[in-house]
Amino acid sequence: MSTITNAEMTYEYVTVKIGDQLFGAGVSEIREVFSPQGVTSVPRAPSEIGGLLNLRGRIVTAIDARRRLGLAPRGAKEPCMALGLEVGSELYGVLVDSVGEVMRLPISTLEPTPSHLDGRWRSMIKGVHRLEGELMAVLDMRALIAVDAAYAA
Repeated sequence: MSTITNAEMTYEYVTVKIGDQLFGAGVSEIREVFSPQGVTSVPRAPSEIGGLLNLRGRIVTAIDARRRLGLAPRGAKEPCMALGLEVGSELYGVLVDSVGEVMRLPISTLEPTPSHLDGRWRSMIKGVHRLEGELMAVLDMRALIAVDAAYAA
């Protein structure tokens, strides 16, 4: 019988860029990665709602991660990608600037979210990993899309 220690356990992340920051989203939370086509804006929706899109016959609420994190909006011609996730029967697409690789990191290297971060960011970050030359903030995907639930009430 083998025993797995905490040092041997790993998290798997899909890496994404939002603005100039590297983020990781848990692979287990992501249903798919796709290139959003034809995002339709929704009048009077909060600015964090990028719009609605049709993904293989399903209506998907697009959440703009840049706006959700309080960053400058993406230019109209700038490309973006989406992380698809399903919460209950709802499908969401989180709009990010780019998607990188799948990265496996030891659980033991996840550090707490720095206390000096903006409160908005702290509420959507689970912690950080130190990588060579940069930090990767781990997104709490449910907190990131929570804007929709708050406005639906």
